[in-house]
Amino acid sequence: MSTLSQDALRIFRAALKAADPVDAVLKHVKIATGILTVGRKRYRLNAFRNTYVVGAGKAGAAMAEAIERLFGEQICGGLINVKYGHVAGLRRIELNECGHPLPDRKGQLGAERIAQMVSDAGANDLVICLISGGASALLPLPVAPITLEEKQRTTNLLLNCGANIHEFNCVRKHISQLKGGQLARLTCPATMLTLILSDVIGDELDVIGSGPTAPDRSTFAEAKAILEKYAILDKVPPAVREEVMKSGPETPKPGDRVFAKVQNVIVGSNRLAVDRALAEADALGYRALVLSTFIEGETREVARVHAAIAKEMIATGRPLKPPACIISGGETTVTIRGTGLGGRNQEFALAAALDIAGLPKVTILSAGTDGTDGPTDAAGAIADGSTVGIAQARGLDPPTCLANNDSYRFFENVGGLIKTGPTRTNVADVRIILVR
Repeated sequence: MSTLSQDALRIFRAALKAADPVDAVLKHVKIATGILTVGRKRYRLNAFRNTYVVGAGKAGAAMAEAIERLFGEQICGGLINVKYGHVAGLRRIELNECGHPLPDRKGQLGAERIAQMVSDAGANDLVICLISGGASALLPLPVAPITLEEKQRTTNLLLNCGANIHEFNCVRKHISQLKGGQLARLTCPATMLTLILSDVIGDELDVIGSGPTAPDRSTFAEAKAILEKYAILDKVPPAVREEVMKSGPETPKPGDRVFAKVQNVIVGSNRLAVDRALAEADALGYRALVLSTFIEGETREVARVHAAIAKEMIATGRPLKPPACIISGGETTVTIRGTGLGGRNQEFALAAALDIAGLPKVTILSAGTDGTDGPTDAAGAIADGSTVGIAQARGLDPPTCLANNDSYRFFENVGGLIKTGPTRTNVADVRIILVR
């Protein structure tokens, strides 16, 4: 592995460390002399009769570790839906492993139990809700008569059409019983404290995990318009189509009384991970710059822009003179047109590899902080100026692999897959350009 590749991986690992969920929770939640302090708010613990812990997300197990460390025997019960394999040894909070990105029956059963638990909480009880990336898929409780299978088909259509996370979650909120502030509605009149590890650009509370405890600004009309925009309104199951064509009753909006005793706190985000990556690049001797943490759009087009920036630095020293590091965050989308295997980060690396082919001074990395990229066991991939040449020498045609969305098998053959295993966190993606 080249020095540039080793440095890129070190910078990415620094970003992962900054997104550690245990540290994130403990930084924002404190207990001392009977007082619970969360952000700028304080609560007297003896004011609560019972404390329950619920939630969903890929980082749920690690966040729950921190909560058990803080609250110990004060926890009366708890249940968190997590992705298969994203677990930890807990004593008082149950973990329910279930499907992501496609929701499954175990997820629905867990969501039903969570809904019952918060509904049983009284006015003098505290409900701690832990939300992290993946919560939308991991908390599936479709509105009747929509079935889980119909929700799965709708999810597949949204995954494949290129809808961004805001659009995706707008639709999901309007075919769900818990999303879009509806978990908070069930919890009322108990006090609800929601700790959030954000994987969403801009850290919008009503979008992260489809905002189960946040006021929802979206509407049925917007959900219907999104399905029309991607020409899938006639492809979703009839029950889903009928649901989004309703005019109400709507999800709870800002100012609704159900949020009177709800506090939502973001404890970690993509921005914090990117900032730590920036510091690591500086420590390694690179002139470093954050391009943006708001990167969205079609993956391969975004990759071409990043590759163009690398070429500009080689040619003119703009925006940074090498040795240079450009870092970006956010989350792109892939419109599936082929039958291959891959994810948005691997596709980004493959598309970038085509544009930096033959350049000996450039390395580009793209990886998801959750350790999984699409339906694969890789977090992402890393490529440099030699990647395309190596592929061609091994009988691969890189443009064909890209057209077929087959980035996993491409990097499996030429090298470059980044495999971290489950990281127990999720704050979207980190992309790194290094120019020597």
